[in-house]
Order: sequence, then structure tokens, then C-alpha cells
Amino acid sequence: MTDHDQVFDNSLAAPGFLKTGAGPAIDGSQRAALVRRGNEFFNAGKYEEAKRIFLTTRYTDGLMRLGDHYYKNEQILEAFRMYWLAPDHRKTDYLVERMAGVVRSWLRDPEDA
Repeated sequence: MTDHDQVFDNSLAAPGFLKTGAGPAIDGSQRAALVRRGNEFFNAGKYEEAKRIFLTTRYTDGLMRLGDHYYKNEQILEAFRMYWLAPDHRKTDYLVERMAGVVRSWLRDPEDA
């Protein structure tokens, strides 16, 4: 393995990094059953279980709802991750602007950094 290959090897990625692989092949009926189960987890407040299912099935609506949940609980980076994977460009653009505003304020007043 070259140094370049090692940098892009997903097995070396730290938890929380975006994974962009194709994922497992799931037929329509299996996906529908999984999405229902993920919605049950979400409604029961079992967000991590729901997230695993929504990520596996690439269920856009579920990922956006998870993003909203994380945003309301001030977990902005995890909200951004869910919106990015959904993809919800309106919400990711909004969060990028907010994060850029924080960095701009740090650059203006280095004593607060």
C-alpha cells in the first residue's frame, strides 16, 4: 500500500469521519422494513440505532430529521454531518455560514480565541 492509498483507506478513518462507500446492497422490501424500524427507533428516542439504519439505507428524510434533532441539542457538527449526507444543501449552507462567522470573529479578536 502506498502512502497515498493509506491516507484514503476508510479503515484508518477516525470515528465521526464521513464514510462515502457504496454500502450493502438492499432490495426494496428489506429497505422499507429497515426504514420502518429506524423510524420506530427515532420515535422512541433511540437516535444512535436510528442513525445506523438511516445511514445504511441512505434514508434522506430520516437523516434530515436526525440533523434537526442534533441541531436542537446543539450538536452542530453532527447535525451538519447528517444534513451533508442527506443531502440538504439549504441547511448545510446555513451551517457553513455560521461556522465561517465563528472563525471570522476569532480572526478579528485574537484575545478571545
